[in-house]
Amino acid sequence: MEKDAVAVITMSNSFGKILTLTTFGESHGQVVGGVLDGFPAGITIDETFVYEQLQRRKEMPMATPRKEDDKPEFLSGIYEGRSTGAPIAFIIKNNQFRSADYDDLRDVFRPSHADYTYLQKYGLRDHRGGGRSSARTLVVRIVAGCLAQMALQQQGIKIHAYVSQIGNLQIADGDLQSAEPLLRDVASAGDSIGGCVQCIATGCPIGLGEPEFDKLHASLAQAMMSIHAAKGFEIGDGFALAAKRGSEANDCFTISNNQIRTTTNHSGGVLGGISNGEEIVFRVAFKPIPSIQIKQQTVNTASERCEIAIKGRHDVCAAPRAVPVVECMTALVLLDALLLHRSRKNFSSLSHDNP
Repeated sequence: MEKDAVAVITMSNSFGKILTLTTFGESHGQVVGGVLDGFPAGITIDETFVYEQLQRRKEMPMATPRKEDDKPEFLSGIYEGRSTGAPIAFIIKNNQFRSADYDDLRDVFRPSHADYTYLQKYGLRDHRGGGRSSARTLVVRIVAGCLAQMALQQQGIKIHAYVSQIGNLQIADGDLQSAEPLLRDVASAGDSIGGCVQCIATGCPIGLGEPEFDKLHASLAQAMMSIHAAKGFEIGDGFALAAKRGSEANDCFTISNNQIRTTTNHSGGVLGGISNGEEIVFRVAFKPIPSIQIKQQTVNTASERCEIAIKGRHDVCAAPRAVPVVECMTALVLLDALLLHRSRKNFSSLSHDNP
């Protein structure tokens, strides 16, 4: 795009249908924040839980040395510890940004970052920490997702995620201690490494999701793939199903405690885009953090070839810190689907009562 051209392209910053989250802020701005609209009234809000989940994102092995307070300030939508039904607005202050760390990157395109595409799309970019494309903005999703988890817990729905793989190392029960030697080796080399997060949602009722374009697993995939560094999504047995036969992959029905259940869960709790009452199980793959200290070839804004070795404060692996983000994005999807399901169910009831 020419320097004198005026960008007229807007940016989409909202997620959800009935329950909508709109986020704002940049990595090195004064604050990041969000507005959560459509949240049910009367939900007890535990701000301590929100703060604990924000801290949980930071307390991971080989995480970035940047340590923010991450204390959300709720501006509206909560009164005497309960949601009012009004939009819940909140901010989180940025106190530990060091923009000078990025001065050398102002005119350089970092490999596998959004620098080049942002500049081409919008005509300018915030080089300080990646601006809007920074994973710093994910703290907003954690706050909103924690609120959604509180609403879901009242319906008996629980969500649990954990790191299942780092590099080629399989992680048993999400115990990251077994991965610390590998992470230290990668960090000492100035490199980074990829990983996977597995998520399980229990207690979901039958009927969440739509049979066509808003399939539940499609909504989950959209949510997970919107997380920074996410590059893969599979539900149930996922890609492994491509190597199986129907006789191996089908989830046969049975009767258990007077309820229809499936004997296996290869489908991951979703059939025809609709939850079937079984556990919802999926995995998300995260690429290696692209900011590494090893020299790489790139080009600058003058279209000149150059080398780059990225300094600053960066994670070695995205997967550990992505765990609470995966949980919270799952909560936003499930609560939105639950509200949509109930609204259509209530409308159907009204239409039958008033022909």
